[in-house]
Amino acid sequence: MAQRDDSGENVLLKRLLFTIVALLVFRLGVHIPTPGVNTKALVDLAEQQGGGLLKILNMFSGGALNRFSIFGLGVMPYISASIIVQLMTVVIPALEQLQKEGGVGRQKLTRITRGLAVVLALVQGLVFATGLEAAPETASGAAVLEPGLAFRLTAALILTAGTCFVMWLGEQITEKGMGNGISLLIFAGIVASFPSGVGFVVSGLRDGSVSILTAAGLAFFLLAIVWGIAFIEQSYRKIPIHHAKRVVGNRVMSAQATHLPLKVNMSGVIPAIFASTLLAVPATFAGFGGSSSSIWIAELFPNRWLYNVIFALLALFFCYFYTSITFKPDDIAENLKKQNAYIPGIRPGSETAEALDMVVTRLTLAGAVYMNLVVLIPALVGSNMAETINFGGTSLLIVVGVGLETVRQVSAQLATQRYDELMFSGPKGGSGPSGLEPSLTGGKS
Repeated sequence: MAQRDDSGENVLLKRLLFTIVALLVFRLGVHIPTPGVNTKALVDLAEQQGGGLLKILNMFSGGALNRFSIFGLGVMPYISASIIVQLMTVVIPALEQLQKEGGVGRQKLTRITRGLAVVLALVQGLVFATGLEAAPETASGAAVLEPGLAFRLTAALILTAGTCFVMWLGEQITEKGMGNGISLLIFAGIVASFPSGVGFVVSGLRDGSVSILTAAGLAFFLLAIVWGIAFIEQSYRKIPIHHAKRVVGNRVMSAQATHLPLKVNMSGVIPAIFASTLLAVPATFAGFGGSSSSIWIAELFPNRWLYNVIFALLALFFCYFYTSITFKPDDIAENLKKQNAYIPGIRPGSETAEALDMVVTRLTLAGAVYMNLVVLIPALVGSNMAETINFGGTSLLIVVGVGLETVRQVSAQLATQRYDELMFSGPKGGSGPSGLEPSLTGGKS
């Protein structure tokens, strides 16, 4: 007879400890700089870049690019590769077929994603190494101590190796820890910048540069935004679904009424990341070339009117584009028809697909408006204060979203443990009276 795993009661604690240790390893690597760079000059350069790509990647990597550390690129190449592969499955039939093959196909797509991530990391490493060599000299000196081909190749290889290790670390967290590893690494990088923002406010209160009313208003505003994000991220539009009476094997299933949950923000934070990255490219290269004084380039920095307008349009476009890729009304309508299910008042088939498409179109518009409001909030509360305390809507979206998902997984793990305890509870701590519990749980928590 199968017996309960002795670690069943402690599996949640072990997973949490593994996650914490892995995140500490990641944070340790962030503080190891790549050989051949002037870290003080990099800090000055990051401040001069304003809202360029360096600052965005630095936010996601938890300050790694301020030191040009071995984890400087973080998981961004992997995320970019994942998005590219997902988008390519729409236009390349071979990749679309792999996606439909189940577990084997997903493994192949994962290998393709990893290979593409390595290529992107190499390219990005070379671009950043070359850009640092061409960057204007700061008060702390040049960003690169010994420019040349050797530095560019060495830096690119080290950054690529760091990205590969971070990818592996994220997969280990997903498998042995708690939550999605890649998302948690981004979460840890963003959260790591919060203490410095709090310290800025505290020091401002001490020297009088920040009033108590301003600090209290900012704290209240942040809490309100976090609450709003949590509320929207957990909001669903429930589409009523009726299942007609049907025969399953030798049993006759009675009619049932359920619902199809559709998230308000179906595209998540991906449109915000895409729009921010695209808009950061011209500002970044302008900073490298020393031409940031151009009036049009200056308006492309965050919290300027042109940046806000273009960002809103790009975010709206990517919301609809990504939702159209991930949500297929025709497939859902076909699956409902096969299950002998229907939406009340709507005929199965094409009419159901049209109705779902209309609902999703409206939800996507609401989600895009919500995301634009959250991301553009720093421009509303005061750009200088928001930039100084590292307060950004994109970072808040990621932190709250990942936090909610992790809490859900912890709750699911606790529910599994309670179920396991009930199934294995019995006289003298043995199995249940029916003797069937081990076959249901497989002897694992």
